[in-house]
Amino acid sequence: MAGAIIENMSTKKLVIMGVTLLLFQAFAFMVGGLIAPSPTTAVHYLATKCVDTVKHRQETKWFMPWGPDQCDKIRTFDEAMAKKIEANNIVFAVHIPLSNKEMSAWFQFMLVILQFDIAFKMYNQIEDGALVTIDVGLAYRDDTVSEWTEMAHSYEQRKLSCNFTTTKTFENEGRYYECDLLPFMEVGSVAHKYYLLNIRLPVNERKKVNVGIGEIKDIRLVSIHQNGGFTKVWFAMKTFLTPSILIIMIWYWRRITLMSRPPVLLEKVILALGISMTFINIPVEWFSVGFNWTWMLLFGDIRQGIFYSMLLSFWIIFCGEHLMDQTERNRFSVYWKQVGPIVFGSFCLFIFDMCERGVQLTNPFYSIWASDVGTELAMAFIIVAGICACLYFLFLCFMVFQVFRNISGKRTSLPAMSRARRLHYEGLIFRFKFLMLVTLACAAMTVIFFIISQVNEGHWHWGEHTVEVNSAFFTGIYGMWNLYVFAIMFLYAPSHKRYGDEQSSDGNVSRGVESREVMKTIHLLTSVKRGRLSPDICPAVSRGGGGGCLSPSFSLSVDLSALDFHFCFSKMLKVFLMMKFNCNMDRNGDAGANSGEDIQLTTTITHVDGPTEIYKMTGKEAQE
Repeated sequence: MAGAIIENMSTKKLVIMGVTLLLFQAFAFMVGGLIAPSPTTAVHYLATKCVDTVKHRQETKWFMPWGPDQCDKIRTFDEAMAKKIEANNIVFAVHIPLSNKEMSAWFQFMLVILQFDIAFKMYNQIEDGALVTIDVGLAYRDDTVSEWTEMAHSYEQRKLSCNFTTTKTFENEGRYYECDLLPFMEVGSVAHKYYLLNIRLPVNERKKVNVGIGEIKDIRLVSIHQNGGFTKVWFAMKTFLTPSILIIMIWYWRRITLMSRPPVLLEKVILALGISMTFINIPVEWFSVGFNWTWMLLFGDIRQGIFYSMLLSFWIIFCGEHLMDQTERNRFSVYWKQVGPIVFGSFCLFIFDMCERGVQLTNPFYSIWASDVGTELAMAFIIVAGICACLYFLFLCFMVFQVFRNISGKRTSLPAMSRARRLHYEGLIFRFKFLMLVTLACAAMTVIFFIISQVNEGHWHWGEHTVEVNSAFFTGIYGMWNLYVFAIMFLYAPSHKRYGDEQSSDGNVSRGVESREVMKTIHLLTSVKRGRLSPDICPAVSRGGGGGCLSPSFSLSVDLSALDFHFCFSKMLKVFLMMKFNCNMDRNGDAGANSGEDIQLTTTITHVDGPTEIYKMTGKEAQE
């Protein structure tokens, strides 16, 4: 029987490997904290109010807030009223990025948040459940002289959620509401240098469009994109880690296939975990720098979902395969109750992601949170996924409790087991406790660094160096789970050291010794039958005969007590049956039951009525 590497590796080598992995882990955190910049950058924009003087325009005209072809602008809506400019002729223009800057494909994505500056008026207050209708267009170009090309156009609605903190009186007119930020736009790639947003707020009193939304003074946007420097560090990590996990995965599976037996379920699950880690590592993002792949955000979510689903399933199956309850579990169908919630919860999150980012592939202004129905649907998916996560956690805790309970039970019977069985169970116990310790450490580090990244200001000052905590969180946790999968595949691969072979060698030696004991005992019986006993075979009988060999006229009924005969006879049968018992134990491998039978058998043989009891147990063999 071949054990895993973790069972046969010396303590020194295991410590060296652990220290090496910790050094790589520290390096992963340092790369993000000291080399990479902050993961994202937020840029604030104030929309410029442009005037569209042409009514019923046939072609689309794009209004630039600045530059040589900038639009006709107004500063306030009071100026528009003085010039008798209608609300439908006002266009809010925002150029991304700011003047004298360019966007880059290294930014990967662009998320835009919308906020209205709404002033309080006694006769124009915000109604409950007010909806703002937005006519928005997005265009792009790659130089400063070419024409704008339309990228998307849509009519969207956003629900206002504003609060006026002071008393609603005439004296407080002109103060601003405190309004929540609204999701506005998300683009999955930044393939162009310049972007232009034109926003209109059409008013139609007859259809109740943009009525009861208060007096809007300004529109502010916040554009969030990934930093190019962080993107390069992230791609470099993926490029380095992909061959590392791929090589260890190929090496691991080669070790499995070299074995004479087929792979067991746990070995297949470890391979699947390595495949999912490799899938998330493959740096396909390099192609997004040269191609306009807007689906990269959705693809990244799918890859992460597959990996975490596989990781959760691995923990369940690993615990199940270490229950040590003599139940055959080497089938995936045994774990459907535990893996089912994982699959269903992952499917719910996938549907939720498709409902938002899937639609954003064609309409970047769409948001599932924009409507009441979409909000309820999204919350339903999240709640179901949360329930599945709770069920999974309960299942996992129950299985871990079962394993530790069985471990405590097996430890009491380890000394009575044979060497092969004892090493097998000690290996199972050590492997399980090792994985639980490492897993808890990884989970704790993930939670701790996530909390730190949320509650701090984003960076720490360490002497003359600035540590970017958020970047360290991303690179460190990403590197940690790669090292986790690497360690699992390496330490749980079959070892080339086969302690079963050593056991077989030791067994052959012990069976050779026992064979000599049986030959001596057979010689004993022959001597008893002929009336001749050797003192080196049965000292008790030798003492009964006055020392030396007995004469041919020796009589058992005269010079040999029944107790001495029982002692010698019991010795022979004990050795014989112990040999047969050990052979059966090696074939069956039932350590728990056999150890008990071993003790019971020894007690029966050494009893004063040994031959009678042995005859009942062995039948014809004892009779012979």
